[in-house]
Amino acid sequence: MLVRIVKMSFDASKIEEFLANFEANKTKIRAFEGCNFLELYRDKHNTNIFFTYSYWDSEDDLNNYRHSDLFKSVWSKTKPLFDDKPKAWSVEKLARLD
Repeated sequence: MLVRIVKMSFDASKIEEFLANFEANKTKIRAFEGCNFLELYRDKHNTNIFFTYSYWDSEDDLNNYRHSDLFKSVWSKTKPLFDDKPKAWSVEKLARLD
């Protein structure tokens, strides 16, 4: 399994637009083949900073999503809203405690 973490910082006046776009597409992203989990987080103190966490069966599944029409559509609406360059990490989960 691959975990994808993306940090995004938005212009304060564009946050509602980002949230509306995420809301409109979150179910489609989660239903994409190979995606098993999707969450959106907001920084408690820097409220213009958001993170997505998604779990993928494999790097190939993530790459298939990143090259899909769905991703292109979502990203084309998200990218102009940033106030800083987004950062992304593909990580491997080593431990989980519930």
